Amino acid sequence: MRKSTAATAATLPLLLAGGLLLVTGCQSEKNALAGDKPELSVSGAYLPEPAMADMAAAYFTVVNDGGKADRLTKVTSTLSPDVTLHTTEGARMKHAETLEVPAKGRLSLARGGTHLMLGKLGHKPKTGEKVEFTLHFAASAPIRIQVPVESTTFRPKD
Repeated sequence: MRKSTAATAATLPLLLAGGLLLVTGCQSEKNALAGDKPELSVSGAYLPEPAMADMAAAYFTVVNDGGKADRLTKVTSTLSPDVTLHTTEGARMKHAETLEVPAKGRLSLARGGTHLMLGKLGHKPKTGEKVEFTLHFAASAPIRIQVPVESTTFRPKD
């Protein structure tokens, strides 16, 4: 019996070490898989009070802390049935089907650059209101945001 007890006592540390390696390996694999997907958040959203009653623009930043890129494919809003993605090339505005959100990067929508255009507004939003938007992505779940309406001349602080 003593020999058996001694053998078990000698193998116990080896079994524990093997179990620890197995758990560590599984955790590393889980962490690696988590880094292989987009991790999106939205900040800095605003909609300047529009000058016209039937058209507006909106801006925000999508940050991707994940290890895989995603694409903004569509934006919907309670304010408008007609929300389109646009880029600006030189002085020309161009419709975009999708916008890239790079891995470990950001997509910035800002005045004079990439932005949303809203047509056929349900009403002309006023400063102080909030407008609901839902951002739809190729890989990630939709993100719903409440966007404040700011003054027509509002410029965010960088």
